[in-house]
Amino acid sequence: MTDNAILMPVVQKFFEYDLDTAAHILESMTEEEAADVLKTLPITLSVRVVKVLQISYAATLLKDADDEFLREMTSHLDPQSATSILMRLPREARERMTRHLSEKIKGQIRELLEYPEGSIGRTMTTDIIALKMESRAQEAIEKIRSLAKRRFPSSYVYVVDDDNRLVGVLNMRDLMLADPDKTLDEISRKELFALHCFMDRHEAAGELAKRKFFAAPVVDSENHILGIVKAERMIHGAQEDATKDIQLMFGAGGDERVFSTIWFSLKKRLPWLHINLATAFLAAAVVALFEGIIAKLTILAVFLPVVAGQGGNAGAQSLAVVMRGIVMREIPKDKFFHLVLKEGKIGAINGIVIGAVTALVAWLWYGNPYLGLVIGLGMLVNLIVAGLAGASIPLIMKKIGIDPAQSSSIILTTVTDVLGFLAFLGFAVMFQNALIG
Repeated sequence: MTDNAILMPVVQKFFEYDLDTAAHILESMTEEEAADVLKTLPITLSVRVVKVLQISYAATLLKDADDEFLREMTSHLDPQSATSILMRLPREARERMTRHLSEKIKGQIRELLEYPEGSIGRTMTTDIIALKMESRAQEAIEKIRSLAKRRFPSSYVYVVDDDNRLVGVLNMRDLMLADPDKTLDEISRKELFALHCFMDRHEAAGELAKRKFFAAPVVDSENHILGIVKAERMIHGAQEDATKDIQLMFGAGGDERVFSTIWFSLKKRLPWLHINLATAFLAAAVVALFEGIIAKLTILAVFLPVVAGQGGNAGAQSLAVVMRGIVMREIPKDKFFHLVLKEGKIGAINGIVIGAVTALVAWLWYGNPYLGLVIGLGMLVNLIVAGLAGASIPLIMKKIGIDPAQSSSIILTTVTDVLGFLAFLGFAVMFQNALIG
């Protein structure tokens, strides 16, 4: 019997008896030695060890593991741990590990990794140092020294519980001066500032600037630590996102720059301009249907821009609120109809108030109460439509796999113009005898 075969039961018992100390010893070994030890342990024990190790170090030990070991490991890992490890693996190792994941776990991981466009989850770095709260000060110092030989990505060291939830941050001075037997839970500072992974980059950059922090931890909804973001990168990302969103909203390419070639700019803009032209003709066709009543009562033409303008503005308000909700993942799938209905109700209330004011102005201006009634009813219908369209258009675009920011405003303007003109001029036809007489 070889020496290794004799020692392995002892090593296994040691890991079972004191997992934290054994993991600490494992981290002090060379990567090759540590990887060999991990492979020789029973798979259930290996999984427990991986969960205790620094995530980045655990990923390092797994990146060169054979397929059989990866298959066994992935079958026992929970989605959160598997996601954390996958985020830290090189591309080739990540692809190998992914092949061994079940479809159910893959779906859960995709959900965890699907950070919204423009969120800090897309910007954060996952290379962090997080130590268990029950670790002793002396152990922590030795572990930090050991890890610093490989890399020390940040000036911050975070403290987490057994489920990798953020519970504190370590001040190096407090750690060095602490009693060696004190736990990190006792030493760490609990006044934490953390950013949610779905937070918009613009908001996060503002929070960091306000507090004058150069970095902050990123957590999920259950306070699991996912990574850190740095202020410099955040501000740069927020500036890029702001310009990209503005361009997309108005039909320019999100990747177009000030000095892009003329051909590139034309290629990005012309298709949406053609769509806009087609929708403008559609609105014009609606007006043409009522050419007769407009010829008899030219005052109606004066109010057409009023109807279009108010509908567009009201719809843009709903659109902005829903777009933010989509980006921040604030809209559950089962709440889509509820949200659209809510915006429709807001549109109805706005329509009653704005319609009454517009009706009064039209009555005083033209001296005919029926003109006020027609414009008031038209405004009511248009603002209801604007609320419903502003909420539903981005939700529908997301549902069918199109970026909701991609020219939603062009589609919204078409809907409010067409239906607004149809309602206003339709009521004019209904009341034409009273209007003309």
